[in-house]
Amino acid sequence: MSINWYKYASPASFYFLAGKMIPFFSVAAVIFLVVGLYIGFFVAPTDFQQGEAYRIIFIHVPAAWMSMFLYLVMAFWAGIGLAFNTRLSSMVATAIAPTGAMFTFLALWTGAWWGKPMWGTWWVWDARLTSELILLFLYIGFMSLQAAIDDPRRADKAGAIIALVGVVNIPIIYFSVQWWNTLHQGASVSLTQSPKMATTMLAGMLIMSLAAWMYSIVMVLMRTRVIILERERHTAWVAELKGATR
Repeated sequence: MSINWYKYASPASFYFLAGKMIPFFSVAAVIFLVVGLYIGFFVAPTDFQQGEAYRIIFIHVPAAWMSMFLYLVMAFWAGIGLAFNTRLSSMVATAIAPTGAMFTFLALWTGAWWGKPMWGTWWVWDARLTSELILLFLYIGFMSLQAAIDDPRRADKAGAIIALVGVVNIPIIYFSVQWWNTLHQGASVSLTQSPKMATTMLAGMLIMSLAAWMYSIVMVLMRTRVIILERERHTAWVAELKGATR
């Protein structure tokens, strides 16, 4: 028996589906976080060059990955909403932005903590650092523009344009260490090359990345439900829902 997934394009249907999914992803996020932190800070060996300071990568690298990935997902759903005028797509894009901005800030902050002992300074105008900072500004610009426009539909369209234009920054972030001579080290994990780190280190980093994924899903689902209730507040099903919870 096939499932009609298209029905979940309706805000009302998605609202209840998201409510069922949140507990499962929340539990997964906590489990992956605890396991990942334990491996990263207590099991993984000390790096022979960077010492104990390298352990910040177990937070920094997953945060940096998620900052870029979430922007692509946000731009995708914003573009779908712009092209097909689908309400839920735009709501999901709006819900993604704060979590993406948080991971971008976390990547910059942890990068500064790593940079101080490694480079002797909190910040340099390195190509990767600068492009990651621009990513934070893109997230902030997306959220600020939407907040400045009262009409949600117009706000979604304006935000989508910013999101789509800003996609060009993602390959700049990723390939910056290859295109320019930068202080930032190259990728330790690549799809085309074998890992440049111990297996335990790689396992801890990947598990922390899964924790970041699960957390992001939870936050996006929760925020999307809030946005749905706000935008659909005049509909009958929301009125019935509020009446049932009283």
